[in-house]
Amino acid sequence: MSTDSQSSDPQQFKPWLPAAGKRDAAAFRSLYEASAPKLFGFALRILHKRELAEEVLQESFVAIWNNAVNYQPHLASPMTWMATIVRNKAFDHLRRTNAAVEIDAEPFDAEVINALQDPQRTPIEALQMSGDAKALAWCMAALEGAHRQVLALAYYHDLSHSEVARQMTLPIGTVKTWIRRSLEKLRVCLAKGERA
Repeated sequence: MSTDSQSSDPQQFKPWLPAAGKRDAAAFRSLYEASAPKLFGFALRILHKRELAEEVLQESFVAIWNNAVNYQPHLASPMTWMATIVRNKAFDHLRRTNAAVEIDAEPFDAEVINALQDPQRTPIEALQMSGDAKALAWCMAALEGAHRQVLALAYYHDLSHSEVARQMTLPIGTVKTWIRRSLEKLRVCLAKGERA
C-alpha cells in the first residue's frame, strides 16, 4: 500500500463522502485513494501488524460505504469521521482477539494527531491540540502500568467498568478505584503542565 498522503487535500473529501452516500462509486474510489494511506497508518499504529491493519482498513471502508449516507458534516470533518470508524474497527478487532491492550506515548505523536485533526482548524489550534495530546501521553506514561491499562480500556476502548474487570481479571471495586485515582493523577499532572 502506498504511503503517499501528500497528494490528498482534505477539502476534496467534503464532496466525495456525501456523493459516496448516494452510491457514487467514482467519488468513493477517489475518497479511498486519497485517504487510505493515512487511515492505514492510523490502523497500523493501533494494531502493530500490517496484515491486521489491512484487514481493519478493508472492514472500515465497507462501513464507510454503507454509512456515508449518515455522515453529518457539521459534526466532524470527513477525515475525522472516517478515522473514528477505523479506530472503532481496530478496537473491535483487539476486543475480539482478547489482545493485551496497553497505551503509551507512541499513539499520540503528530502523525496520528494529523490524521484525526479537523482540516478547519487554524495552525494555532492544531499546535494546541498536538501539545495537549503530548501532555496527555506524558501523563499517561507516568501512571503505573496496570492503572494505565485499566484507564486505556475504559476510555480509549470504550469498555464498561465490568468489561474492564472481566478482561483484566480484577474485582470491579478495584477497577473503579484505579480509574478514579488514575483520573485524579492525570488531572494533577496536566494542571502542573499548564503552570509550567
